[in-house]
Amino acid sequence: MIQLFNVSKAYQRDQNALSDVTLKVEKGEFVYLTGPSGAGKSTLLKLLYCAERPTRGQILVNGRNITRFGPARIPYLRRNLGIIFQDFKLLKRRTIFENVAFPLEIQGYKRFEISKKVYQALKNVGLEHRLSHHPLQLSGGEQQRVAVARALVVDPLILLADEPTGNLDPEVTLDIMELFKNANARGTTIIMATHDRGLIRQFPRRIVSLDAGSLAMDDLPLFKGTADMAGQF
Repeated sequence: MIQLFNVSKAYQRDQNALSDVTLKVEKGEFVYLTGPSGAGKSTLLKLLYCAERPTRGQILVNGRNITRFGPARIPYLRRNLGIIFQDFKLLKRRTIFENVAFPLEIQGYKRFEISKKVYQALKNVGLEHRLSHHPLQLSGGEQQRVAVARALVVDPLILLADEPTGNLDPEVTLDIMELFKNANARGTTIIMATHDRGLIRQFPRRIVSLDAGSLAMDDLPLFKGTADMAGQF
């Protein structure tokens, strides 16, 4: 599903954000991407949705070498992705409903289908009563939940989540992890960047750890496949 071959990314000469990372994530896996601030977690995720290009190396997503994608092909890649950004990236001039509906509109869903899916997605994160509000009328935690709803509303093949529970209280965090578990059980491959070791212990999965841009640890679980993983939550 996702393969990185000797991938490096340098923002400045002789200063790598990622250094020679080789990694494989199978279809249906749930992987935690961990490491201290500045380790390269966000950079790796950005490479996977083509917000950044590697300085060296190759990246395959669903069998396609995305390092060779031109600008016209990138939107087609992202149609199969759900992305939860660390800074949310909600459209401030659009309502919460319109923000969550946006990826469905791009995929050509009919209006009645969009309404149904958006309402359910917002209900899943406890914000169906906020659908007519705008992002700046919501707290940071509420905006994060909207970002989760927007990422999951399309039932993505791959979910890339950058600290998706960072601004959430423990109870809401459990609800969001339940949504991720259900998405994973339906076949969504998940890569979740987090520094929350308690969360990782509570919901064990494969751990890929970065340190100063290099792969420091790849801890494979004893179970494989979504059916086996479902029981581990």
